[in-house]
Amino acid sequence: MRIRATVAALSGTLALSALAVPAAQAADGPSSAPRIAAKAAKGANVGDTKITKVTVNGGKNVAVGTTNKVKFSVAVTATDPSGVARGSAFLYHGDLDTADGVLVPDDFDGKCKVVNATTSTCTVTVTVDPKGDLYNVLAGSGWKVYATAGANDEDMAQNEAYKSDAKFQRNARLTTNASPEPIKKGKTLTVTGALTRANWDTLKYAGYTKQSVKLQYKKKGASSYSTLKTITSDSKGNLKTTVKASADGYYRYVFAGTSTTPAVTSTSDFVDVQ
Repeated sequence: MRIRATVAALSGTLALSALAVPAAQAADGPSSAPRIAAKAAKGANVGDTKITKVTVNGGKNVAVGTTNKVKFSVAVTATDPSGVARGSAFLYHGDLDTADGVLVPDDFDGKCKVVNATTSTCTVTVTVDPKGDLYNVLAGSGWKVYATAGANDEDMAQNEAYKSDAKFQRNARLTTNASPEPIKKGKTLTVTGALTRANWDTLKYAGYTKQSVKLQYKKKGASSYSTLKTITSDSKGNLKTTVKASADGYYRYVFAGTSTTPAVTSTSDFVDVQ
């Protein structure tokens, strides 16, 4: 119920912010803001303002760990014959009436950049804190943007469910350790590691189990890595495999990522082959 009430309050806040009348226009005569506000409260668009694009984090996924706050932007592009004066947005997870997660901007007054006489892009910054804003079921897709825009002539538009392609992901970590070092040519080299990811419920990193991870190798002096084999993380996220040592070079594990977890590449481990 608390989240639902928050969504309702935020929706009203955005509608009112989009209806703020520029000082120059307010001096011209009686404002029609009360009439427009009544329509906006019902979720209706007013006039010919249109929201044409909404972009979250530049279209990239947002990876969040267990301690650090992460900032990203939401850009709302809108058009109106009179020009666009303001825009704002917030994000919610699920359906508007039953949202189970909400991310609000640091300042509802978006910074607007004029594209041309009729179009502007207004950007807000959102700071997400894993210590309260997120929990595991919110990872991945399912997030939508509630966006509004206000024009110079008091028209406004709002899109209550602009689908976001950006995903909120549980940050991942990956390690690699090859041993023994040094090693004789032709002997068996054991390569271990661990794949872990942020648990937003416990605020700790835990093993990411049963995931495919590639072991890659780059010979000393070479410019690129090649994949030696693909293995699966165990029930604790641990990795372990063996290869024959052939020449001095670098070993690393590479995880391609999932919808809820970003791709990650470990720091390479150099092995001296004698």
